Amino acid sequence: MTSKLAAVLPDLTPWRSSKDFRLLWVQGLVTYLGSVMALIALPLQIKDLTGSPLAVGAMGAVELVPLVVFGLYGGALADAVDRRKVIVLTEAGLGLLAAVLLLNAMLPEPMLWPLYVVAAGVAALAGLQRPALDSLLARIVPHDQLAAAAALNALRWQTGAIAGPALAGLVVAYAGNGPAYATTVVCFAASVLMCRRLSPVPPVEHAARPSLRGIAEGARYAWSRPVLLGTYAVDLAAMFFAFPNTVFPFLADELDADWSLGLMYSAGAVGSLLLSLTSGWVSRTQRHGLLVVCGAAGWGLAMAAAGWTSNVWLVLLCLGLAGAGDMLSGLGRSTIWNQTIPDRLRGRLAGIEVLSYSVGPQLGQVRAGAMAGWTGVRPAIWSGGLACVAAVGLLTAALPKLISYDARTDEDARRRRAGQEAADAAGP
Repeated sequence: MTSKLAAVLPDLTPWRSSKDFRLLWVQGLVTYLGSVMALIALPLQIKDLTGSPLAVGAMGAVELVPLVVFGLYGGALADAVDRRKVIVLTEAGLGLLAAVLLLNAMLPEPMLWPLYVVAAGVAALAGLQRPALDSLLARIVPHDQLAAAAALNALRWQTGAIAGPALAGLVVAYAGNGPAYATTVVCFAASVLMCRRLSPVPPVEHAARPSLRGIAEGARYAWSRPVLLGTYAVDLAAMFFAFPNTVFPFLADELDADWSLGLMYSAGAVGSLLLSLTSGWVSRTQRHGLLVVCGAAGWGLAMAAAGWTSNVWLVLLCLGLAGAGDMLSGLGRSTIWNQTIPDRLRGRLAGIEVLSYSVGPQLGQVRAGAMAGWTGVRPAIWSGGLACVAAVGLLTAALPKLISYDARTDEDARRRRAGQEAADAAGP
């Protein structure tokens, strides 16, 4: 019985084997708990100031260009400098932007335009930071522990995503935006202190300086690898068509359940958590492309069901199922990236991943907000879910190597494994 239970519980080997992984795990949880306070308070504040779904959705449009530009540059930067320094400096910058939100919230009449300016600044700094963070995992965790590390990182995110939105909803409802933003400032200050304790992560020997040519080299590599291209395209389609978080405040109003808003934001994380708590099998899975496709299709179907139903408890259940699908797809994507991408290109490919992971939700916010203003909130949700399923099906047919990916036989995965084994044998 004990062995059967151990087979499905999360694999804790990366936590035991790497000090930097443990430190980064705790830091990420603290950062997320702080960030989600602002992520909940900011759209609610825009809603209170304007009463417009389009104005809330426009936040995604404001964030789009900085995210694209700085995400691509951040990828090239992560390959050229110490990734720890990038993480520390961007965390400090995000903390300062949270302080701006706090000061604005303390005004007798808070202004609208600083909210959009800060949103754009957060997108820029997140674009710079994300490639450094994502490309760090393969440097601090052994190759055969990457899938387990991805599951543990997901568990960290889900812990924050469940506790954070529910707590933020209560804080904003009963204490106001100011305390929510103050919590964000404190969490980022603590995160900076922890990031300074990470081991240095210098670039590979003879690393090129950040340049358009270097960014183009990374893009050519991604384009030449159908498996990687498929992971980016499927994630982008799923987030663009079926990421309706920006209209959740209006959905809660329509269902006459204002109390459910925090639960709507955290329901997906509950579903993800349940999947992660039984993720021991991930370490033994080799068909990670199949996880990407099935998870993304499940996400779309669950979102379509959430838009169809008018019962708030069924909506929450569907959002939980959507979160489980997104978690399944995310585990497959993360493992494929870390198993196949060479270290000299890891930052630049992580920069491209920022586009699929982050630009999709930003565009999805614009789509959901605009469509909700045109057709209504619920049609905007269910039609996006169905479009997601159709897009995943078309992409799978166009890129069959994604669904047939096998870590045991894929050439890039075998080459990456051999390279790490040689580096481990050579010693420090």
